[in-house]
Amino acid sequence: SIMFRTGSAAVKRGSSFAGAALRARNQTPRLATLRQFSTSFQMAQQTRAESDAFGEIPVAADRYWGAQTERSLSNFKINQPHDRMPPQVVRAFGILKGAAATVNMKFGLDEKVGKAIQQAASEVASGKLDDHFPLVVWQTGSGTQSNMNANEVISNRAIEILGGTMGSKKPVHPNDHVNMSASSNDTFPTAMHIAAVLEIEEELLPALRSLKDAMYKKQQAFDKIIKIGRTHLQDATPLTLGQEFSGYVTQLEYGILRVESALPRLRYLAQGGTAVGTGLNTFKGFAEDIATEVSKLTGHEFVTAPNKFEALAAHDAIVEAHGQL
Repeated sequence: SIMFRTGSAAVKRGSSFAGAALRARNQTPRLATLRQFSTSFQMAQQTRAESDAFGEIPVAADRYWGAQTERSLSNFKINQPHDRMPPQVVRAFGILKGAAATVNMKFGLDEKVGKAIQQAASEVASGKLDDHFPLVVWQTGSGTQSNMNANEVISNRAIEILGGTMGSKKPVHPNDHVNMSASSNDTFPTAMHIAAVLEIEEELLPALRSLKDAMYKKQQAFDKIIKIGRTHLQDATPLTLGQEFSGYVTQLEYGILRVESALPRLRYLAQGGTAVGTGLNTFKGFAEDIATEVSKLTGHEFVTAPNKFEALAAHDAIVEAHGQL
């Protein structure tokens, strides 16, 4: 006989539970069809058409991302949503795109468009639009999908600010305006460096210094407490508990110095190198102005990378910081 399983119990088809379930199913095919139609109709009403070089693709109407982000969600179905791009990187993109709009207005970007981009980018930087960045870290090595996610979100939000229609790319285009003077190849490493510096300066180092200070207070408090040292799981020679804690304090001091030693290379920004490091399709002084503007927005020092070919081709600064951690 056909069996239905509920939890650990097996229920035969002839039982009252199974019979009721089958009767209900047989009596409501039209209702199920109507519900399915209603759901499909609602979904149709709740999407808009976005387009790219591959054609049109439906995107949820209440999401700011566009076609390339939507395609990435389909193409890289890898551990979603658990491995989403860290919000710190997303917010660094907001800082960078806002800085780029400021600098691009100096070089001819329409002021109305530029200011709308600045406003939208500031919302990204503040974390207000985190839900509109669904992509995972598993994507192309250049980070093109995350760069375009930022471009599309900022473009559509700026269009909305200006009273336009999302998905129209008018009057704010994700590539021509939000990504003006830039490439994924220089924006993604720049965003990574901005995120790393901000996390180290504003989160990690303050926490380490606070921990070191707390340990030092314990070192002082435990200075007169004598204990037995232990080696190879056996009693050894005596020391004070304060002396033991002095070792922890010094470890933290050295750890702080090591982390700080990685910061100078993280402050180098690749922005302005564009696709391969030559700076093609940007303006003279753009790279320096971007670093200055990012410094103003964050309150932390950043400088343009002295060699853009290294800045695009290698992530040695990130590896160095990782090693110090």
